Amino acid sequence: MLKDIGCSYVIIGHSERRKYFHEQDNDVNFKVKKALTTGLTPIMCVGETDEEREKGITQDVVGRQVKRGLNGVEKIENIVIAYEPVWAIGTGKVATSAQAQEVHAFIRGILKDIYGNVADDVRILYGGSVTKDNIGELIAMEDIDGALVGGASLKADGFLGIIQNISGKK
Repeated sequence: MLKDIGCSYVIIGHSERRKYFHEQDNDVNFKVKKALTTGLTPIMCVGETDEEREKGITQDVVGRQVKRGLNGVEKIENIVIAYEPVWAIGTGKVATSAQAQEVHAFIRGILKDIYGNVADDVRILYGGSVTKDNIGELIAMEDIDGALVGGASLKADGFLGIIQNISGKK
């Protein structure tokens, strides 16, 4: 149905789907594979809760989500990964650029371990209270290739400010 109405991308594994619809990593994996077979580009979301971050298990959680979400996927050229720390979505909290870069580099490392150097070309987006004020610093990080913008995309001036502040990156 998404293809029929002209979509080319689909968000899979968003934190709200995981929370409210109890979507599990195996569900995400199934949907990623289905999207690829239908010609859609999946944007696979991963991220930890505030409690998981405080426990120091961010890499365990994100690593599990990436590996299980991509289990059995042979090619990742047409996949986008979005790191969305759950604790930063709609809360006004945002990961520092260093925190976001650390997780993005970790994700890219997993992809390299599984897929080799093609991982360098996989887009990894940051999504978590992205605003016109923080996008510049986030996008300047080596492994942050763009943003998955939520609430700020609903306000024209805020979204325009994000667009204006990303010029010059990749």
